[in-house]
Amino acid sequence: MEQNNQPNENWTQVIESKHNLFSLNLKEVWNYKDLVYMLVKRDFVTSFKQTVLGPIWFFINPIFTTIIYVVIFGNVANLSTDGSPKFAFYLAGVTLWNYFSTCLMGTSSVFKTNATIFGKVYFPRLVMPLSVVISNLMRFAVQFVLFIAVVVYYYFTEGNVHPNIWILATPFLILLMAGFAMGMGMIFSSMTTKYQDVSMLLGFGISLFMYATPVIIPISSFPEKLKFIAELNPLTGIFECFKYGYLGTGDFSEGMLIYSTLFTIIIVAIGTVIFTKVEKSFMDTV
Repeated sequence: MEQNNQPNENWTQVIESKHNLFSLNLKEVWNYKDLVYMLVKRDFVTSFKQTVLGPIWFFINPIFTTIIYVVIFGNVANLSTDGSPKFAFYLAGVTLWNYFSTCLMGTSSVFKTNATIFGKVYFPRLVMPLSVVISNLMRFAVQFVLFIAVVVYYYFTEGNVHPNIWILATPFLILLMAGFAMGMGMIFSSMTTKYQDVSMLLGFGISLFMYATPVIIPISSFPEKLKFIAELNPLTGIFECFKYGYLGTGDFSEGMLIYSTLFTIIIVAIGTVIFTKVEKSFMDTV
């Protein structure tokens, strides 16, 4: 009798067509961390490719946006900034909002923009929204440095900003904002596989959503009849905590941050489940 001398085959990766609805395979996503790194590096390099000013563009956007807000909302409309310097107050909101909006828009178009890659190569699809959030985090870091420089300037010159211990919550606040943006983005990305006009609706909705978030108007200045809208907004606790930590002003409470945390956890869980369910059949509809 002939002996089979072939070694036993141990598969390192098994691709299956059927998965449980709540089977997220997070361990598999971790195994593809090198791919996440490559995607983040690609996004970062292409942002500066064939540009004259390079990373300086990340400073130009928040500076000019903040100047416009100071002139229109601070000087012309004379809106309250809770006693904080106008430039520092609006720059805080712009810095956070830029990160949230770019993460949400980038994540919401994951299926549409990567359809050709998804149709040819297998890898955990959750890698894509994660790479979007991380790559935008580097852009946020550049703008955050600018904000810190402004806070330091006002602290040592005019003394009308009062940083406190809540600045230590900054990493947690960024994590919450990234999670909320990614969760909502995955929900909208799943919807756009069947309904293309949802992406246009999202762009308009983000513009309106900014006015329900204390980016320009502090929650203390919201009309009493509309204040409940800001209080239901999970970003309100994040923005108010950030401004309170660095500027020392604002209407912030621990309960707002607890609500933001619980809401974000729920959105991330729902978005991840929907995303993993749609990824199995989206090529038939994209």
